[in-house]
Amino acid sequence: MAVRRKHVAVDPSAPLLEIEGLKVEYTGRRSKQAVRGLDLTVHQGEFVAVVGESGSGKSTTVHAALRLLPSSARIESGSIRLGGLDTTGWRDRRLAHLRGPFVGFVPQDPGTSLNPVKRVGVQVLEAIRLHRTVQSAQSRELVHEKLRLAGLKDVERVYEQYPHELSGGMKQRVLIAVALASDPKLLIADEPTSALDVTVQKVILDHLAHLRDTLGLGILLVTHDLGVAADRADRVVVMKDGAIVEHGSTSTVLSAPNNAYTRRLFAAAPSFRTARLEPTRTALDVDRSATVLGIERVTKTFSAGRGHLPFTAVDAASLVVRGGTTHAIVGESGAGKSTLARIAVGLTGPDAGTVTFHGRDVDGVLSGLRHRALRPYRREIQLVYQNPFSSLDPKFTVEQIIAEPLIAFGILSDRSKRRARVKELLESVALDGSYLQRKAVELSGGQRQRVAIARALAADPRLLVLDEAVSALDVSVQAQILQLLVDLQAELGLAYLFVTHDLSVVRLVADDVTVMKSGRVIETGAVADVFDDPSDSYTRRLLEAVAGATAGAAVS
Repeated sequence: MAVRRKHVAVDPSAPLLEIEGLKVEYTGRRSKQAVRGLDLTVHQGEFVAVVGESGSGKSTTVHAALRLLPSSARIESGSIRLGGLDTTGWRDRRLAHLRGPFVGFVPQDPGTSLNPVKRVGVQVLEAIRLHRTVQSAQSRELVHEKLRLAGLKDVERVYEQYPHELSGGMKQRVLIAVALASDPKLLIADEPTSALDVTVQKVILDHLAHLRDTLGLGILLVTHDLGVAADRADRVVVMKDGAIVEHGSTSTVLSAPNNAYTRRLFAAAPSFRTARLEPTRTALDVDRSATVLGIERVTKTFSAGRGHLPFTAVDAASLVVRGGTTHAIVGESGAGKSTLARIAVGLTGPDAGTVTFHGRDVDGVLSGLRHRALRPYRREIQLVYQNPFSSLDPKFTVEQIIAEPLIAFGILSDRSKRRARVKELLESVALDGSYLQRKAVELSGGQRQRVAIARALAADPRLLVLDEAVSALDVSVQAQILQLLVDLQAELGLAYLFVTHDLSVVRLVADDVTVMKSGRVIETGAVADVFDDPSDSYTRRLLEAVAGATAGAAVS
């Protein structure tokens, strides 16, 4: 039986959120003051963006405001007011009366925020019923409405699906629907668009702007996407090492940043850069005309669940990855990008079409030959996932994580030689030997992704498939990882299949690009040709939706 939250009166004339002198400390073996004397205010109808590198205190600040801090963190001092009510000393049970009706929250990771054993529709309905009585006859349509507001299509099918059946972007939109379920006055969002393609991101941000303009919704957005902050925010707050180093109107901070750290952040943002990244390491001589991976008219269909027709995720798609080059796949969530990448790696087989690797027909391998037949293919093609935290074993040390492919493929049986190779791989991704005995939880997001890349390189692959490998990283770390990938490609002669929703990143690193929509290839070719003179209206729409393009001119 649902618990009914009693109404808590707020002051309609007060700021929606007012933080003064906030100090938050993480206790334990390595005590750290994560937020240091922070002041922050969000008024009705205002859009405030908080930006900064990983570890700057952005997420800790919003978690403190909602009292969602882990047990290892405590508020040392300061005050937090929601709608004029000083909630600093409130217990979680009392604060729950404000969560939903007054403040909605969109967490960063949809993979861990949704219940994996409950259908999507049920989870959204639970959020609605926490704060209002809903008749059974109207419950389904009400959930459909919230899912549509969050930018989802085919809501009848989504209602019946489980989280694992949705793409990362679709799961993020479900979380936004949950946050908006009780029509809050303030929306606090922690990286809500990091997993979204540009068009869906635009739809969601347009909708939030509409709610701000029509209902006076206040928005506090934590983001590493400076393009989004530049395009959408009324004010920008820049954080570093737990403190605010610069704040002001978006136009002022963009055009004339006072702080060197702010200038460095904007300089690293892909949205504000146009020149392709050049390698800093000596390039290996590679035949760039040779076909490394060939995908010809590949089709893949999945069952869509009870009462629904099969879903075609990839429909007669073709592309070519050339030696020593980067081929990007772009498109909206559900376009078939990740499915095509999984087919390339051998994690799933196509229903039709052909896949070749260095001229060898590997269709039989992908269609289910024995594990032993898959091993040589999988050694030469390695996958780097979007979320390094979930793809790295939390029980393993960095040394064990990187050594795992060496052991699995029988590359080095001698322990001392294997450890030397692991250290060499770690150094190739700009991490020293001091990281060998650390575990994933002790690393930042950028460090985890470097370890994931080192693990992928351990098997001496010829092709890396990078599935949204930099989308979860803040701009400065993202810039470092992109430069690292460019350097490794030049030094080792690697080919990359680069799946991304960030078209700004494609301009920086890719040679060729394939645009997908609803499982089909819309157009493909050299990046300069496709982006500068797109032949399809869908591609033009993708390019027009890129955040920060206009603001970039002001920064440069």
